[in-house]
Amino acid sequence: MFDGQGNEHQATLFEVTRSGMTLEIGSALTTTPESPLRLTLLQGIARNDHMDLVLQKAVELGVQTIQPLWMQRSQKRLKGERMEKRSRHWEGVIISACEQCGRATLPTLLTADDYVNGFNKSTADNALCLMLQPGANSSLRSLEKPAGRVIVLVGPEGGLTTEEQSLASACGFSGIRMGPRILRTETAALAALAGIQTLWGDFN
Repeated sequence: MFDGQGNEHQATLFEVTRSGMTLEIGSALTTTPESPLRLTLLQGIARNDHMDLVLQKAVELGVQTIQPLWMQRSQKRLKGERMEKRSRHWEGVIISACEQCGRATLPTLLTADDYVNGFNKSTADNALCLMLQPGANSSLRSLEKPAGRVIVLVGPEGGLTTEEQSLASACGFSGIRMGPRILRTETAALAALAGIQTLWGDFN
């Protein structure tokens, strides 16, 4: 069993009922260490299966904070009960991914927000802010290892609009390319995160 706060324990199952189960928590176990990088993913909200895949793999790749963003090319925005249901579903995806990969600390899933607010809030602590942008002049290899938090911005299906790219740049995001090919939204985030962990993190 793990508590989502970095602790994992052996447990004995005593009883299962329709309303729950009874466990006896035993000795503590050695947990999988967290990434030395402070990684935040700003993900433009994509279609259900694409979004689920991004969340699942972002957890496996060591992301600590995930900010879903409603962007100009996102699917129809959800509100109220429908949004709450979607958020609970995303939380379940994150928990399952932690169970699968051995992480005992749950990444923080922030409330879905408008991209304007998301861009402005994310650049408040002098983090290295990267925007995936086909055709950009820079790549991950051309950057120096960051001293603080790394924020990765990925658009939904169709990518970032020109307006969104301009706003992100004004907020301090630098465009980076991920090779010569245009990647789908669910591929782009994972490729960037894997590259960051390989260059600066714990992929060694």
